[in-house]
Amino acid sequence: MCIRDRGVHTLSLGIQALNADALKFLGRRHDVDQARRSIELARDAGFDSVSLDLIYGLPGQTAPDWRAELDRALALPVQHFSCYQLTLHPRTRFSLLEKRGELTQLPVDEQAELFRLTHRYLNDASMQGYEVSQFARAPEHRSRHNLKYWNHTPYLGLGPAAHSFHERRRWWSHRRTDPWQEAVLRRELPVEGEERLDTRALILEALMTGFRTYAGVDLSALRSRWGIDLQAFNPALIDRLHSEGLLSLTDDRLIPTLDGLALADSIATMFVVQRP
Repeated sequence: MCIRDRGVHTLSLGIQALNADALKFLGRRHDVDQARRSIELARDAGFDSVSLDLIYGLPGQTAPDWRAELDRALALPVQHFSCYQLTLHPRTRFSLLEKRGELTQLPVDEQAELFRLTHRYLNDASMQGYEVSQFARAPEHRSRHNLKYWNHTPYLGLGPAAHSFHERRRWWSHRRTDPWQEAVLRRELPVEGEERLDTRALILEALMTGFRTYAGVDLSALRSRWGIDLQAFNPALIDRLHSEGLLSLTDDRLIPTLDGLALADSIATMFVVQRP
């Protein structure tokens, strides 16, 4: 029995790019034709939703380059996009290339331009954004998997490097395959580390994830769940962020603007998180 017969209706494909030069830079083994063929196979297999992962902000990439990439993606029979900005993580190939001077990231203002272009262009094309990097043709195609992270819903991750969360505890498996497999063969949980989150940490995470979404931070939910009145303790900050065009206060929600979405994590740390 295939996974589609088991009730799985969404398939996410790590296409990353629909451009030969970009695929080569990213070190992907597939080509553009194989990427398109994988989408056809997914649709033929009966998956209701097919999602593509795309990466932008590559060295030298211009706004017209990225717009053309989005046009190629929009022409495909897919219902969801995850558009991630290129990030150079420590101890990765790209990070080493940057240290050697063989890779130069786009200037910050050009990265910001591509971020705004992504949201405006896809929203105009009826691929509605609902999170800082997520877009869907209709609400039913939004990722329920991602919503669990944003809402602190318990989740279980299986396999190397997988993360799990329950109540106040978050834990993660060994990143490397060998120690993960060795632990499993010993019939042990392949847990590499864990953390216990206090109430303040959970509230801060709720702010960070909320400000990353189009729906924003639900102030009434914070009051009922955590007993915190964010508006009462931060009136001057909220007024300033509103005047700077980063947030709006609507229906008891702090909703980020497009510029606010780009600064979601920074905005969250500005708030005084205090319980009465």
